Order: sequence, then structure tokens, then C-alpha cells
Amino acid sequence: MKMEAYLSRNIKDALQKDPPGEWMFELPDACIRLNSGFPAPDLVPADKLKEAVTHLIDEEGDLPLHYVGSPRFAGLKDSIQQRLAERGIQDGEVLITSGACQGIDLIARVFIDDQTLVAVESPTYMEALEVFQNYTGQFMSIPVDEHGLQTDRFEEVLAKRKKDGLPMPRVLYTIPTFQNPTGTTMTIERRKHVLELAEKYDFLIIEDDAYGELYFREQSVPLKAIDHHERVLYVGSLSKVVAPGMRIGWVNAPAEVTTALAWFKKDLDHPFVQATMASFLEKNDMEKRLHMLRATYQEKRNAMTSALKENMPSSVSWHIPEGGYFVWVEVKGADTSKLLPYAMDEGVAYVPGQYFFLNQADGKAFLRLSFSYASRDEIVDGVRKLGKAMRKFDL
Repeated sequence: MKMEAYLSRNIKDALQKDPPGEWMFELPDACIRLNSGFPAPDLVPADKLKEAVTHLIDEEGDLPLHYVGSPRFAGLKDSIQQRLAERGIQDGEVLITSGACQGIDLIARVFIDDQTLVAVESPTYMEALEVFQNYTGQFMSIPVDEHGLQTDRFEEVLAKRKKDGLPMPRVLYTIPTFQNPTGTTMTIERRKHVLELAEKYDFLIIEDDAYGELYFREQSVPLKAIDHHERVLYVGSLSKVVAPGMRIGWVNAPAEVTTALAWFKKDLDHPFVQATMASFLEKNDMEKRLHMLRATYQEKRNAMTSALKENMPSSVSWHIPEGGYFVWVEVKGADTSKLLPYAMDEGVAYVPGQYFFLNQADGKAFLRLSFSYASRDEIVDGVRKLGKAMRKFDL
């Protein structure tokens, strides 16, 4: 029997896509991983999480191992809501999800169908693009510059589409703070502008704020905190500040939205993981931890940008992020997917820029470097190796 004949149309379409290669995850041990968008092993609080599990089971016995047995299960939502309130997000209900990706997928499942036009930043987070492409093929891309989403360009496109009687977007997906992949941050003026556009042209905003707490100088105001018309569906995560494998994320939105999302959330909530995270947050000072992470990542960022300045050809440019994980590099005149084998031969990996664009040709001259995973010395050595690869590539 050929199973392909039974596949749904959207699955068949998805299988025709060209996903990032296995090299993104399976690399030789000697390869310096400037492609890895997750924390270094020494930044994951394994011992503290072990203590949280021990304390939880010592205190509650088998209760956390049942569907909804632990009294801490509900407490995690309260803890997240309190953290959001400290960042100015006072309204809305919280739905705990299995990471930010599940939150994005649930929103897409409820609000997007094959006729829905979705507006996205260009470039943007590759996993979000894949999620949206599972539901629709209708997109409009708005460019990002050093100040984030170009809201003036967005307004021009919206006004023209409305004048021409073309379909209007139902949803905008944005990462306004330390964007993945560019590391850029939307200015407060543009944040206010995009909220005005959402009200004027009647669309929702999915705000992905996975990196918002990892600032090096000033904390940005979330879009959700200045949204007075319930336009913003806020997606957050503890993956970047605690541990990605715990898969704790959330959506903050009006109660009728979180109720609809919960209807389609059929994973039974992972009660043991949520109780463990609640126990961890009870016993650990998150502000102290965030202060340590900010200092660590700022030092790594400085090491990377200094190494880039020392090793890159004059045709190469980059944006210096004020937080987050990533440095976005433009290599004029190059196809970074073709440069990659040269870099890997030297012993360093990155993510070619093409994977962050709907039209992959738009990203050929770009690459994303991450300073979150490698050590400071590895970052410096990795950038040196990248420079050497570029010289072999005649850049």
C-alpha cells in the first residue's frame, strides 16, 4: 500500500518544501556551532532543575505524575502572569503551551485558513514561516531595517491594497525585540504606529517576545503592554532564559481567544513539566538569573562583533544587537549557502540567510551567527575560521 495516496493536500505540499539541512543539528564535535540558537550547556540550570524535581516529589509524592494532581500545576500560570505584569502586561489571560512554537501553531489553527493573508517580517523566524505555510499560501512580506519592521512601508502596502480592492491581512507576525534572525529592535515610534495600523486596517498582531528579557542596556516595552484595543496576541517562552527542553511557553490574549486556543490544545498540558517549572520558579531568583544571562550574552556579543571587525573582508557588514542571541551578517556578492561548505571545512557552522525569507533568493547574501551556544574563545576562533573560508571563497 502506498501511504502517499492517503496524505492530506497540505501535508503533500509541505513534503515538497526544502527544509534546512541536517547539518543544522548534526555536526562533527569539532565544528564550532555558530548556527545554534539555544543556550550553552553551562547556562542551563540542570542542578537547580534537579533540585526542583526532588523538592516537588518529596513534598507531593505521586501527585505531579498524574494528569492534574499537583497543586503547583495551576500556580505556574499565576507565576507567568505576575512576570508579565512586571513588564507592563496587565490584561488578558495566560494559556501555557509547549514552547512558543505551539502557541504560534494554535493561533494559526484558530485564525488562519487557506484564504487568509498573513503579513510577516522579511526576514523572519523560519519555524514560524513553516507553521503558517501549513495553513495558508497567502503572504505579504514587509522588510526589516536596523530599527525593526518598516511600518511606513507596511502602511503604503496596506493603503494600496485597500484602494485596489485586494485582500487585506488578518494577521501580522512580528518579533519586535531582538528579532530572529536580524537582532534588530523596533523603535517605540514604530510600535505605536503598527498598533495604529492594526486598528485602522483591522488585523491582529502575533507578538513573539522570546528574547525580550535578554536586553543589554534598556528593556523594550512589549507591544502587548501598549495595546489598548486587544489587537495583540502575545507569545512568550522560558526556553531562552531557563531551558529549551522544558518546553514552557504561553499565549497572553483576551479570554475568548485563550478559550478557543485551549479547545484545540490536545496535549493534556504536560502536568509534570509544568509543576517542575513552577517549583523551579518558586525556589530561584529569576531576576538574579536574568542579570547573569544578560552579562554573559553581552560579553559573548562583544567578542563576536570584535572578531568580525578583525576578520571580515571590507564587503561584509553586520548589525550590532542590543540583546538576544544573534548577529545578522550581509556578505555582498556571495551566496552564503554555497559559502557554507567552505566554512564547515574550516570547522565552523552558521545558518544561511535564505531560510528566513519566503522568497529564499532574497536571503542569499545573508547569514545568521549565534553567540548563545559557543564559548567566548570558540566564538573568536569560529569567526576567524569564517573569515578564512571567505578568503578561500574569493570574497
